Amino acid sequence: MLNEWQEFLDYTGPVCYQAVGKRDTTWLGRFTFEALRDFSGLARILTILARGFLFHTPDGAELPGDPRSRLEKARKGLCAWCSVPEKPNSRKTWQYHTGFPELHGEFPKLVDEAGLGWFARHFHSAMDFAKKHPNLVRKSYAEVAEDLDKKFDRVWRDKVRQFQTPLSSPATEGAWVLRFDDMIADALELGPLRRMEADLPAELAERLDRACPETVPPRVLRTLVAYYVANRPEDSNWVVLPVINFDCYFGDTNFGRKYLAMLPDEVIQRNSSFGVSRYRVREEYLSN
Repeated sequence: MLNEWQEFLDYTGPVCYQAVGKRDTTWLGRFTFEALRDFSGLARILTILARGFLFHTPDGAELPGDPRSRLEKARKGLCAWCSVPEKPNSRKTWQYHTGFPELHGEFPKLVDEAGLGWFARHFHSAMDFAKKHPNLVRKSYAEVAEDLDKKFDRVWRDKVRQFQTPLSSPATEGAWVLRFDDMIADALELGPLRRMEADLPAELAERLDRACPETVPPRVLRTLVAYYVANRPEDSNWVVLPVINFDCYFGDTNFGRKYLAMLPDEVIQRNSSFGVSRYRVREEYLSN
């Protein structure tokens, strides 16, 4: 979660569709099955992608000049990543396109010549793995994979059309949906992708390990503290907690469903309002 450039690579590079057992989630890439199923956690993912397009070359070097001159490139990159082919006569004339095969030349890794984008390819490949290897995935995943696979293109097309709703749109239905414009605006504010690691001073790491319940992996608490230090704004002690993206980072939903509730209040304080989860780390655990 701190190495944002690695996140960008995980969302745009090849995924190894294999597993050695039901606890091995390699086949899901940097997602949980639930995140793929519900299309959840996309706000952070699309923002990470937009930051990569705005600020970096393909090898990760920071681009010179004003990132605002690359707004159209960022929007095209998001369209390529989200692309899903359209069926003939399936789109009304006033609706946005969802397939972008014309972007293959500019973004060959993100969309193929048929207009199938990175996310659509990954979704279908993950569901295909679950269908073909029920002995290597959870039973509940194998049971629903085929149905999700069949419904994906239709449901994802609706999402991709919503993403393209402009900020100035007067339509009520555009008020509470994710939009490319919002993600690009957030990307401009956040700036280039970071390449940090969750390294804490040895003394602080030991204190956190002592405070961490035995039922919670120590790296969970350490990572949360390191993420807090890296993301705390100047005007607040609270940091937004992207729970779903942390689930994906740790490889399963135990973080959000189990571990968060077990974290000691003496270290982590949490609140939630308007559907946004926030947390802060007590000051005594921030000093060396």
